[in-house]
Amino acid sequence: MTAALIIIAAIVVVGALCLLYELYCRRSGKTSAPPAQDVPEVCCGQHAVCERDSLLAAVDSEIEYFDDEELDRYAGRGTGDYTQAETEQFRDVLLTLLPDDVAPWARSLQLRGIELPAPVREELLLMVGEAREQRQ
Repeated sequence: MTAALIIIAAIVVVGALCLLYELYCRRSGKTSAPPAQDVPEVCCGQHAVCERDSLLAAVDSEIEYFDDEELDRYAGRGTGDYTQAETEQFRDVLLTLLPDDVAPWARSLQLRGIELPAPVREELLLMVGEAREQRQ
C-alpha cells in the first residue's frame, strides 16, 4: 500500500513539473511543440508519402471519371473476386492513363467503392512509385 502511494505521489509531482514547464514556455514565448508547417502545393519529394499523389488522401470528394464508367458495375466487389477478363478490363484502363492521372484515377475508384483486382493494384502502386522517383 505504501509503495502504491509513493508511485502515485511521484506521478503527481512529475505532472506538476511538466505543467509548470509548459506554463513557463508559454509565458516566455517558447513552445514545446514544433511549429505548424504549411503543406506545399507541389510535392517537395522529401517525405515518404506525398499528399499530392497519395492514393489514400481523397482531398476532393467529387468523383472524376476517366472514360471508365463501365467499371462502376464492379462496386462492392473484393480484390480477389474478379475473373481474368475483368482484370484485363481494369488493366486496359490503367495502361491508357497519363502518368499524372494514375493517382487521381485510384482516388476516383476509391470514392466510387470500386476495389482494384489484386494484380492491377500492384501494377498501379508500382507506377505511382516510379512516377514519384522521376519527379525527384
